[in-house]
Amino acid sequence: MKNYTFDTTISKEVLENYLSRSVSAAFFIHTKTLEDDLRALKNMGVKFVGRASGIWEPDECDEEHFAKSKYLADRVHEVDPEIILQACIFEAVYFYEDRFKVPAYVFEAFGLPVEDRGFRVADMLFPEKPNGFIWGDEGGIPDLNRLEARMWFYYRATRYIDAGYEALHMGQIHLYTANDRGMKKMQELMQMIRDYAKLHGRRHLVLMDAHSHGISINGKLLLDYNAMPFTRVPLLDREGEKLVMVREGFSEGGENPNGWSADAMPFLMEYDNWGGKVVDNFDDYTYEERAWKDWWGYDQIGWFANQDEKGQSHFLEYTYKWTAINNPNAYFEVPFRRTLNRAAVKMQRADNGEWDTQDYYQINTKSEACPMGFGQEETVKKLWETSDELRKQAANPSDLIHYGCHEVYDEETGMKLPEKVVVYGSFQPHVGAVQNDSNSEVTRMYYIGDNTYTLSVVMPFAGEFDYAVSTYGTLSATYCYDTYPRSGSSNKGTFKIEKDNTVVRFRYKFMEHVVTVELFED
Repeated sequence: MKNYTFDTTISKEVLENYLSRSVSAAFFIHTKTLEDDLRALKNMGVKFVGRASGIWEPDECDEEHFAKSKYLADRVHEVDPEIILQACIFEAVYFYEDRFKVPAYVFEAFGLPVEDRGFRVADMLFPEKPNGFIWGDEGGIPDLNRLEARMWFYYRATRYIDAGYEALHMGQIHLYTANDRGMKKMQELMQMIRDYAKLHGRRHLVLMDAHSHGISINGKLLLDYNAMPFTRVPLLDREGEKLVMVREGFSEGGENPNGWSADAMPFLMEYDNWGGKVVDNFDDYTYEERAWKDWWGYDQIGWFANQDEKGQSHFLEYTYKWTAINNPNAYFEVPFRRTLNRAAVKMQRADNGEWDTQDYYQINTKSEACPMGFGQEETVKKLWETSDELRKQAANPSDLIHYGCHEVYDEETGMKLPEKVVVYGSFQPHVGAVQNDSNSEVTRMYYIGDNTYTLSVVMPFAGEFDYAVSTYGTLSATYCYDTYPRSGSSNKGTFKIEKDNTVVRFRYKFMEHVVTVELFED
């Protein structure tokens, strides 16, 4: 029997027990099949419900949003009071949110005089307006270095804690902390949130993760555990559209916020979403070309949901076992409910037999109570019942080859430098790697001191190529043509080679986030 008991702090064992029974239930507060969802949670034995609440674009009424969030938490805890629900605070703010009032306690928490006003989104945005960070007259990515942004994050975190949520997903943390050198402001903010949870949380604790491989400051970790999406390569020699996972998943070690230490922190891996179908017309691409378009032209959950039911169950089992043997510190956060956007699926309803469009993946067994469920509930339940020992019995070693950066810390800020930094892009096949492989060992950079990584390659043919730099393979924060991080593999710089057999040297300064490309021609 697994132990799920904690109060104020959580042990490594109990945390891993929760993560081993985790699901991703995006925007669960808006489900139209709550009663059957609650049945499925209980039937499967779910203990951690990720992404259950949160906003990307704001709901019409913020008070109604938190009322829905609390109602969901209350109903879930009726089914099982041990379940941890997670809410999200994403890297997105919109001018619409100016109408949301700043509560008095938020001003007081930051030592400010109380005012009768709404949040000022304009005061949250990056003043330098880097490309992609400002979204016209809609909003943009908040700058955590600015006080108004920290007030916004604190407000949302405390409201979710009050509603019964015991975990927070903090989104793409490396984007909104781009101006927060050494993440000092983020560190202060997270401590404020933790202090609030000690007084107001259900079990006097809030767990925080983000899309990161880990953030260590003087050996102390900012996050309780880490979270990241999977990476894949296509299999072209099989009928249909098939994928295999790429080995990845480094998770930083150090002292956990809960007081214990480990060489690597536990972490979650998930099928991510960013738009559903991400190409307009599949017929415009050959079979081989489409294989390299994200996940065969989809985002991750979009590709998964568009496989047949047998293929979905097969890939769930593959993902579960792949995670267990390749990343012994990782846990597969099973998709329970996830938005499909443009990858919506046509299916026959179970309640009236008519064909309809399902714009969310739902794991539920199809029934009149959930007429457009995808039917993998029993597959996951069986995996959880029979495969817990797999990582102990057959996991591959997790050690990485050292490339000159091991236990190195920035002297000014105390931030730990990443051991693995990869330069990737369209140039990679010309140097023996797979194109756009942000985890490649072939194009891994060497650390030479002074926060600097370098890699030189010989490009046998002239042409124009793109590139970007990733740390630990993550695509949540990549760098290329300026000092600001970008999300995803599509944001790259370019370089042009005039002569065959040109030597190219890439350099990356970690704390400054400066990437340079130097050509050595005859």
